[in-house]
Amino acid sequence: MSDNAPTFANFFALFELPITFEIETTKLSERLRQLQSQYHPDKLSGNESASLQQNSAVINHAYDILVNPDSRANYLLELSGQELNTDHSIADLDFLDDAMEMRMDLDDAESASDLATISKLKTNVDLRIDNQSQRFKEAYAEQDWPVAKDATQKLKFLVKLKKDMDIAVDNSQQQADDDDLYL
Repeated sequence: MSDNAPTFANFFALFELPITFEIETTKLSERLRQLQSQYHPDKLSGNESASLQQNSAVINHAYDILVNPDSRANYLLELSGQELNTDHSIADLDFLDDAMEMRMDLDDAESASDLATISKLKTNVDLRIDNQSQRFKEAYAEQDWPVAKDATQKLKFLVKLKKDMDIAVDNSQQQADDDDLYL
């Protein structure tokens, strides 16, 4: 890498944030814009441009990790030497039953293009994400690694479910827009 390469020890340092679960997303976004401007590949040509492009990719990857609670929690575990073993599935049967029910409700609402139900489901998932985030934060602070890992696994599942809900909303809205073309 060139002299233009970010020399930060970790993604939190790169974004000038403390190493903690709770972050200011506005500060994260502001710093992203600063870094993107500073390390934009179009600034130079030739070999330096390739290096800046690589830096830009690292910056965008770091942002993606820190902006989402599940990947941020997983990253904090990695920094603590407590990497999550993805071979182990979630053992909490109540959580899995609840998650399966939400998944089926989403499928039903999506096939019916029922945006109101999807919106209610998203609110429900947001609350669960907040609960698991709080669980992780407390367990991480106490270095209770089994609980922190469990909360991270559940966060991963819930964040994925929320992304699927966002896609369902987009698809339903797109379908409604397409139907308007034939009026």
